Amino acid sequence: MGEPPPLVSPSTPRDLVREATTRLAAAGVPSPEHDAGALLAHVLGRSRGELVLVDDVAGADAATYDALVARRAEREPLQHLTGVAAFRHVELAVGPGVFVPRPETELLAGWAIEAATAPGLTGPPVVVDLCTGSGAIARAIADEVPEARVHAVELDEAAHGWASRNLAGTGVDLRRGDFAAAFDDLVGSVDVVVCNPPYVPLDAWESVAPEARDHDPHLALFSGRDGLDAIRVLEHRAALLLRRGGVLGVEHADAQGDAVPAVFVRSGRWSTVRDHHDLAGRPRFTTARLAT
Repeated sequence: MGEPPPLVSPSTPRDLVREATTRLAAAGVPSPEHDAGALLAHVLGRSRGELVLVDDVAGADAATYDALVARRAEREPLQHLTGVAAFRHVELAVGPGVFVPRPETELLAGWAIEAATAPGLTGPPVVVDLCTGSGAIARAIADEVPEARVHAVELDEAAHGWASRNLAGTGVDLRRGDFAAAFDDLVGSVDVVVCNPPYVPLDAWESVAPEARDHDPHLALFSGRDGLDAIRVLEHRAALLLRRGGVLGVEHADAQGDAVPAVFVRSGRWSTVRDHHDLAGRPRFTTARLAT
């Protein structure tokens, strides 16, 4: 007896990606062509650039691909389907129970890396990543500033598990707990505090993309009626942790480019409060220096 017939007839990668792109676009996926290619590369164990080297996709692989495309069309996050998320120069393990790091957050991580390598620091820089989630920012800093003493904290049990996996072997001091009370042992000694907190207003539920609203933990998304509850707590905690002249960076929604800096200005504890735009020109994160 011969081999059983394939579940799906062999197809070229171009045909499969073209059909999948159409399906994902119809489902409202924001980047249908990219996601279609990324899923096929994942199934075949190749990079997207290597797909041109593949002549035909076997029926079993095509069937696996079809199932993944169907899940993506239901707005399951791409990173949950592949199990990984790229972030600056590192690759993170992600899945259900942890906030998937966004490309925009790479800018905040880049700022923290620059702050940790700024002239004038005495000794290895001390960096604290509050609300670390998957550990993305802490991992990037440890990767690019190996001399830094990086500390991170996460409250959610599932997210802390993902962070433990991503930060294993990096030397990052990862703890589980509430960022509002974390690192009493570091009070007054930190050079850089960085945070990607929850900042979505509760009444903005319907405006959140399905990938985040239906799959990211709500603890990582929503923060009171105006979205600023966690940022107000952060302002107070960072002021305690930082040494005089230390700096803070915090991500926020593009509609909060005025509201978040105002939180720091009103407290009177900060100087050089500044907001920064992302690559699309939208307000994305605020930085401030603890007054001396």
